[in-house]
Amino acid sequence: MPALTYTNIFTTDIDRMAEFYGELFGFEENLVSRTPIFRAFFAGGTGLGFNAPDAYDLLGLTPQETPGDRVFQTFDVESQDEVRALTDKARDLGATIVKEPFTTYYGWYQSVLRDPDGNALRINFRGTPE
Repeated sequence: MPALTYTNIFTTDIDRMAEFYGELFGFEENLVSRTPIFRAFFAGGTGLGFNAPDAYDLLGLTPQETPGDRVFQTFDVESQDEVRALTDKARDLGATIVKEPFTTYYGWYQSVLRDPDGNALRINFRGTPE
């Protein structure tokens, strides 16, 4: 079965975004892959990468010109307390809270945020409610 090895976020400031996610979740940086236009972290069986705009040309892609949420990342954690704590930490690191921690209709406990670039992300607990 195929495996997701990386999910990447394009940004005009790879250092700011790498620092935000690295600090928030404590991910270890994959220093071997670091370049002036790319930074990446080991993120629990997959990688989380940040590409500078120069990567569009390198990859043969065209930057999206219209605004809107097309993709968002979900980060699973071990408890509802961790959802709350990381939501507060994310706010302190410059994230905007879209939805404070809540229980979904399907039983997950999560918060919805925007990172410093405005990308949507969730901090999520899928276990038994506490």
